[in-house]
Amino acid sequence: QVHLMESGGGSVQAGGSLRLSCAASGRTYYRYCMGWFRQSPGKQREGVAALDNAGAGTFYTDSVKGRFTISQDNPKSTLYLQMNSLKPEDTGMYYCAADPGACSSASWPLDYEYNYWGQGTQVTVSS
Repeated sequence: QVHLMESGGGSVQAGGSLRLSCAASGRTYYRYCMGWFRQSPGKQREGVAALDNAGAGTFYTDSVKGRFTISQDNPKSTLYLQMNSLKPEDTGMYYCAADPGACSSASWPLDYEYNYWGQGTQVTVSS
């Protein structure tokens, strides 16, 4: 079991930055694919970025490449999402999630692959 709790959301103007955090507790010593997802009203949940906590790579959806950076701290207890040059279309509820095992380029964006989810943190970007 892994418990996840997000923080760091808020309201910013376009072009601004936010850093989201996801505190993990429980069996964090296992290998997980750690993902960030977002959902806007009326839209499907979308995979934003993922990180293999064994150091096997990071993955991003095309719309955030070059603007967002996913990282983790050394004890693997906190996952981060640094979001720069924010746009109104980045608005949504952001969730972190954990999928036991390694990340793969095919499966990391698929929300049904992830067993554990946080409660979410709201990000609002105004124009």
